[in-house]
This record gives sequence, structure tokens and C-alpha cells, in this order.
Amino acid sequence: MVGRFCFLALAVSFLAAVSSAQETPYFVTYSHHLEEPGNLEIESNSAFGAQRAGNAFIGNATALEYGLKGWWTSELYLDGQSTFHDSTLFTGFRFENRFRPLVREHWINPVLYFEFEDINGADKSLLEVVGHDIGSDAAEPNSIARAERKRELESKLILSSNFKGWNVSENFISEKNVAAGEPWEFGYAAGVSRPLRLAATPRPCVFCRENFVAGAEFYGGLGDTDTLTLRETSHYAAAILDWQMPSGVTLRLSPGWGLNDQSHRFLFRWGISYEVAQFGRQVRRLF
Repeated sequence: MVGRFCFLALAVSFLAAVSSAQETPYFVTYSHHLEEPGNLEIESNSAFGAQRAGNAFIGNATALEYGLKGWWTSELYLDGQSTFHDSTLFTGFRFENRFRPLVREHWINPVLYFEFEDINGADKSLLEVVGHDIGSDAAEPNSIARAERKRELESKLILSSNFKGWNVSENFISEKNVAAGEPWEFGYAAGVSRPLRLAATPRPCVFCRENFVAGAEFYGGLGDTDTLTLRETSHYAAAILDWQMPSGVTLRLSPGWGLNDQSHRFLFRWGISYEVAQFGRQVRRLF
């Protein structure tokens, strides 16, 4: 299983490297932009984490995102991780759906997000931070952590606005591990971004300022239904740079820092993605 996962992750990364991606550059925060109907986005996001107590690690989430309707986007994630001086393993999958109840652009655009996760305790993709998730949780050896089964239901209320080139997005996250009967856990994520230039140049170019989007995001845990609090939770701030090249390749980089002693000291994220236009139509033509 691990070998198959590694092969699939490498294949997807290769396809992206030789072949645009999300309209906003965030790694944790979601905006109201959905995938175009019929388009398939292939994406690989990784996170390097330097722990305060424990071995450094690289978590990966390889995603296939498909636009079913103008108001409905569905996405499948395959997660894996490699911990230095420990092991490499496949940690599970996630299946998410995002629904936009208001199709037209408004001052604030809401999106409803629902996800099912079947992962184990060794997962280090860090796609969200909820409850009392803290950095030391990832210090447990993989041989022990992988024995913990997490079947989780996750929902998000996504609020997003565009104004004069700026995007501002806020997410409220709730998550419950139904396999263990644990309480609902809560978290947040917020991001702001803007292209370095709004007006496009008349000729295609690689290093034009309009190809770059800069921004920042903030995310962390808010406790659970038993203790809704900021105490004993972890919080992060990260800078983001997104480079959308004329060839269709989009690269993203994001250095991030833990804001308290319960957080990982440093997180460095990178991502690469490629969008296959009208993938659904091309598949139907084959059959």
C-alpha cells in the first residue's frame, strides 16, 4: 500500500510539473472560488515541520479536485508522511465537497464545506488545526501513532470577499472523530491576498508582476465543546507567494511560524498544481 501511494504521489507531481491552480494561494484557508464545471485540478501540497520536541517531518496531501457544477466542487485527498529517523507511510484519504449557495458575486460569499476523513494518528498533512491539536502530538513514533484510527466528519463555514484585487477569506471549522466518540473540535483559518499587479501586460511573460500573488494566512485551534478556549491550543501565521506561469504550472511557497509554545516551531509549505480543462468532456468523448 505504501509503495502504491508513493508511486501515485510521484506520478501526480510529475504530471503537474510538465503541465492553473486555485484562484487564491492559501494552503489552509478556503475562499469562495470553486473549480470550473468539468475541469480537473491535480495538486500536490507538502509541509515540512520542525518540531520543538521530536523529529522533523514532511507531510503530503495529493489531491484531485473536480468541478461537478458551478456551485459544487468535489475533491479527493491521499495523505502520506515521512518522519526523519523514523519511517514513511500512507496515512489515509479525505473526501470533501464544497457548495456555494449564492452563485452570483456578493460582498460576502458563503460556501458550505463537508468532509469525511479516514486517516490514522500518524497523519501530518496539517490541512487544518482544530481543538487542542498541539505540536507535541506529532512527536509520537509512527509505529504507535498509526494504530490510532480517525474517522472524522468535518464541516466549515467559508466566508470570502473580493475587493479591488484583494481577497479576504475567513473559515470556521468543526470536526468530530466518530470512531472514538470524541466531542466536536473547533478551529479557524483566515487569509488575505492580492496580485502584485492587477493590469496584465499585452504579451505573455513568465516574470510579470501580475503572475504573482502575495498574501498571508492565520490558523489555529479553538478547543472543543467541553472547553471552548484558546488555552492549550496551537496557532500559526504564514506568508504566501503564488506564481502562476503562462505554461499553466502554478507554484506556491509558504513559510510559517508557530505563535506559541504549543505550536510547531516552523512550517514550510510548498505546492504545485495543474488544471485539466474540460476533463469530463474529454472522458465522455473517449466512450
